[in-house]
Amino acid sequence: MSSNQHRTGRLTVRLLTLAILLLVLSGCSLLPNRQATAPEPSMLTRVDEAADKLLATSSEQLGNRAPIIATTFVDIDQLDQSSTLGRTLSETFTSRLVQGGMNVIEVKMRDSLYIEQNTGELILSRNVQRLSDNHDAQAVLLGTYAQGENTLFVNARLVRIADRQVLGASSFEVPMDNDIRTLLPSTW
Repeated sequence: MSSNQHRTGRLTVRLLTLAILLLVLSGCSLLPNRQATAPEPSMLTRVDEAADKLLATSSEQLGNRAPIIATTFVDIDQLDQSSTLGRTLSETFTSRLVQGGMNVIEVKMRDSLYIEQNTGELILSRNVQRLSDNHDAQAVLLGTYAQGENTLFVNARLVRIADRQVLGASSFEVPMDNDIRTLLPSTW
């Protein structure tokens, strides 16, 4: 075998090896990516998890049938203001607490909380005992939210009215998306 034929043979083997390697690598790209990150949990999923934490930490201290009032979640920087987001958070937490066996009183049918159209049920009264007496409630669900650049932060607490002791607390964050931005006031 001449040296030219020998070089051509080696070149052919190298090209064939390279072609096989490229085929193998391109085939790997068609396999499912097992290291792909799972999608971010939705806000509803996060609320359910946070409400479950509240139930777990507070139900022993409060009892499942103790009457609870749910108030509208408010902007952490403006405690007298809320939004569609704050009202939605309150409604969603309430649903999960009821599903968990808690006795939540519907205050929208009562008039002793400060209720303002497009704002919600705000816990503005300094007379917490009167609130408890009017609704025969032992605890109140309250919460705040804050908007970061790319993240919404939510804090929820279940507070015993008699002594204002926090029975349970839970916090979570969700990425800001168009749905959340739509639920916030347009000035944000």
